[in-house]
Amino acid sequence: MERFTIERLRVVDLVQHVRRRPQGYFLIERGSPELPTEVLRAVAWDALHRRDGRHGRISVEIGSDLNFTVESDQRPSADERERLLPGFFGSLLDMFDMQRWAPSAAAALSVRTVIEVWLDGCGYRQELVGMDPTGPWEELIAPEPFGTRTTFHLDPSFCGPGEAIAWALRPEELHREGGTCREHPSPTRFPIHDLRAETEGSLSE
Repeated sequence: MERFTIERLRVVDLVQHVRRRPQGYFLIERGSPELPTEVLRAVAWDALHRRDGRHGRISVEIGSDLNFTVESDQRPSADERERLLPGFFGSLLDMFDMQRWAPSAAAALSVRTVIEVWLDGCGYRQELVGMDPTGPWEELIAPEPFGTRTTFHLDPSFCGPGEAIAWALRPEELHREGGTCREHPSPTRFPIHDLRAETEGSLSE
């Protein structure tokens, strides 16, 4: 008889819940052509906003109609850093606390997720299928002292034929200012590289 830990049950429950009720996370029902764009928007918004309400630095790369990467200079909290010290063999998604649900929800809708984390100049990389790691994280050379880079390959069988990330997106379309942004307003400029274009370009406000 297979035994499940509480952590395993939590992951299974979240994946099933996101797939059954994506509108509860992305405000768009399954079958909507806007779903891939809304998943990207949620991940970008999460990466852009720091805990103090201010904006960090991010960049977005769209690799295909259902594939995107978001890079951020977010610094994990002290508790999250402890979980990522040598000896941790869970998912690097665990570095995101419960308030930062978007990366986990996006992974639940993906057939493959690649996450890279940079801490104190050290880099770690891990691949996941859904929210399940395919193995322990690997070390890599960190390009920055702190930050994350996460690539999501959305499940084409879940999104449906003809659904795709919108073309010619601009930062304000992914940001949709509100909440703490009113308390800490700042210019929201970040590059969006769409590799689907004939020539790679960057769109910004």
